[in-house]
Amino acid sequence: MVLSDIISTEPATGAVLWQGQTGDADAAVASAREAWPKWAALPVTKRIEAVRRYANRIRSQSEQLAELISRETGKPIWESRTEVEAVVKKIDISVNAYAERTSQRQLTSQPNMRAALRHKPHGVLAVLGPYNFPAHLPNGHIVPALIAGNAVVFKPSEKTPAVGQFLIDTFEKAGLPDGVINILHGGPDVGKQLTANDGIDGLLFTGSAQTGVALNRQFSSRPDKILALEMGGNNPIVVWDTDDIHSAAVLVVQSAFLTAGQRCSAASRLIVKDELYDRVVKEVKRIADRLIIDEPFSNPAPFMGPVIDNPVADGLTESFLALMSHGGRPIKHMARPIDDRPFLTPGIIDVTAMEERPDIELFGPILQIIRVAEFEEAISEANNTRYGLSAALIGGSATQYDQFWSNSRAGIVNWNKMTVGASSEAPFGGIGLSGNHRPSAYYAADYCAYPVVSMEADQTRASIGIGLKDEDKSKTELET
Repeated sequence: MVLSDIISTEPATGAVLWQGQTGDADAAVASAREAWPKWAALPVTKRIEAVRRYANRIRSQSEQLAELISRETGKPIWESRTEVEAVVKKIDISVNAYAERTSQRQLTSQPNMRAALRHKPHGVLAVLGPYNFPAHLPNGHIVPALIAGNAVVFKPSEKTPAVGQFLIDTFEKAGLPDGVINILHGGPDVGKQLTANDGIDGLLFTGSAQTGVALNRQFSSRPDKILALEMGGNNPIVVWDTDDIHSAAVLVVQSAFLTAGQRCSAASRLIVKDELYDRVVKEVKRIADRLIIDEPFSNPAPFMGPVIDNPVADGLTESFLALMSHGGRPIKHMARPIDDRPFLTPGIIDVTAMEERPDIELFGPILQIIRVAEFEEAISEANNTRYGLSAALIGGSATQYDQFWSNSRAGIVNWNKMTVGASSEAPFGGIGLSGNHRPSAYYAADYCAYPVVSMEADQTRASIGIGLKDEDKSKTELET
């Protein structure tokens, strides 16, 4: 294949951060296949030791990694530090999840026999990582896969290759055997070569619904290959009866605009009770107007930085204008403070009057507002999407939350909390266009190994106790 340069630039400054070359998918998969048998044959304690060494190295270089994340994604340094903490904590969480969900255990069996449940790794797993959390999210696939005994081929987003390279370099310095983990740089074409390679036994994906649907279609004729899809969302946050308008507005702003809205669990739609509309929307706008939007290392610390690049910023700006042209009423206009850089101010728009609201993931700082009169209408509006990742109710009674929880089509349903910020000690995933019922985080162990049930006895003993002729009678019949 023809190699080409991969160049990563800092969104906040435009400076070139990292350069490399596209990889060879066939070579990366072949390397993993060669290394896998010995890695899978190691005791799990040895594999855990290896990933713990990796965690210790990440911990010792935490500030270096955090700075790299901020430079490559544009997110504030305080947020990148929390991402690095999540990378380190993932090791203990994954070890516990492996022991709880995929460990060896004895089952009830007949006398003089054992029934055992064990789990086997799939073999070679491909991991496709996103750019919004370029360390934490792929790490959440890679670590459980390695503990289970798989070899890995990791293709980071072409928008954040430097962070991906840092992770793989750290794994290698931690002493993982050659070929157990492999990095594959490149754009969509390289990703397609990887997913089409017959040498992979599964794919662990985090990214857009459009790509996820294409992958689901591609793997539909291959039930032998595991496919875990963690995709996006068009997530609702409902504000109902509450006296604390300020706290409600804070939760809305955090849900919608953390990481510049570039979270799959970010709130895209604010559904608010008619009677509260004026006060809630006024307070949300007031807080949004105060948000500091600046470079990652600026002082005072920014709430959010730029989106990932100029094409994404251009697309979000066009999306906001399209909502306006189709009946949306702007509450807070989205703006580009610096023409040639992808900084965006939060956009807030009332889309109640729109006849057809687009059911798409606007992966950025755009919040759509819908006002409703009845609680059942709020739930119906919350479910008015093909996605189903996260949903939150702010305010309301315990009875209303029970109703909201029971009827919400989402994998994460919160009460008086943000839609974002899920715990890694819980499963993370959704339904519809948000995923294929294989949640990640704590449940990643489920798709990194498959169960094998065995009936076992120390000696060969068998008899047929019914349905046989008497032995003497059988002998007589044979003689005649």
